[in-house]
Amino acid sequence: MCKELCLKDLYLGFRDPKTIKAYAKLIEQEAKKLTHDVNIMEVCGGHTHTIMKYGLNQLLPKNVKFVHGPGCPVCVMPKERIDHAYILAEQKDVILITLGDMIKVPGSRGTLQYARSMGADVRFVYSPVDTLKIAAQNLDKTVIFFAIGFETTTPMTSALINMVIKQNIKNIFFHINHVTVPEPMRVLLDDETNKIDAFIGPAHVSVISGSKIYDEFARKYKKPVVVSGFEPIDVIKSVYMILKQLNEKRCEVEVEYSRSVTHEGNIEAQKLNEKFFERREHFRWRGIGDIAKSALKLKDEFSCLDAEVVYRDLLPTQKIDDHKLCICGDILKGKANPVDCKIFGKACTPSSPFGSCMVSSEGACAAYYKYGILI
Repeated sequence: MCKELCLKDLYLGFRDPKTIKAYAKLIEQEAKKLTHDVNIMEVCGGHTHTIMKYGLNQLLPKNVKFVHGPGCPVCVMPKERIDHAYILAEQKDVILITLGDMIKVPGSRGTLQYARSMGADVRFVYSPVDTLKIAAQNLDKTVIFFAIGFETTTPMTSALINMVIKQNIKNIFFHINHVTVPEPMRVLLDDETNKIDAFIGPAHVSVISGSKIYDEFARKYKKPVVVSGFEPIDVIKSVYMILKQLNEKRCEVEVEYSRSVTHEGNIEAQKLNEKFFERREHFRWRGIGDIAKSALKLKDEFSCLDAEVVYRDLLPTQKIDDHKLCICGDILKGKANPVDCKIFGKACTPSSPFGSCMVSSEGACAAYYKYGILI
């Protein structure tokens, strides 16, 4: 009971209204010194939900705004990759396993949820390691793990691969869709029409990769980056730290989330990833396009575990665009907000989504809809 109360007090501390209001006042003071409007991109969808849930956007002065970024792994998954999962799930004696929201994202053939309703054996797990138990209970089946996520979840897939190899498990294969954060950030900044003045860096990604992956954005692009935790005080404090940098003519990488993030990150997790994965030459991001070296694939020496190799003759390679009315691409680039979309909250809702930003629990459209931001 004592431990539960201590944890409750800890979280209340990170959500203390007085502290949030105090930071809002400090932000107001810094905002008055600005010579131009400032757009701060929170890269991670988890931060978007914190901002909307706690109304942090309403606490900012008019000349300081949040713009939403591409840090939602479900949102950026292109339709053709979802079609791969759908086709694999349709195969005889195949169990397709993935994480959470992925089963609700529509590809050109429908969602994995629909495939399951049509008889496919599609399952979602909270931990990739659960795949081992499913495979052991279904030795006569082929189990395919459809791996998604940024640097946060990649080590979990690496750990699963390591266990499959060590235990000599023969009925587990992998379809790898892991993507990385710095590459899309670079693409957004290389676009001369971008509206980004600074970044709130992802929390969990940075725990694994370290804050070092953002050094180039401060050094080369002259954009402040503050790595933030997910609590409302984390985020509002990060905004204050960014405005301080701008007013002091600094462009640095700072870590607000110092209780978990270091400059170097989790070295052991990085080594495990390097053991199994290498960079893809290109990967197509939903709504953004091809981004070089922005995703991972299994190394050739592990191709016997690679579902893309084993089932290559079944998997299409053509690119499939989103619905013309969907503006998820502009939202992921920070060029539009969900309420700018003509079909947001009307034809496009969580129960009938047109685009991935409405499907994922980390998507900006889902956040706006959930917290009643409809105009």
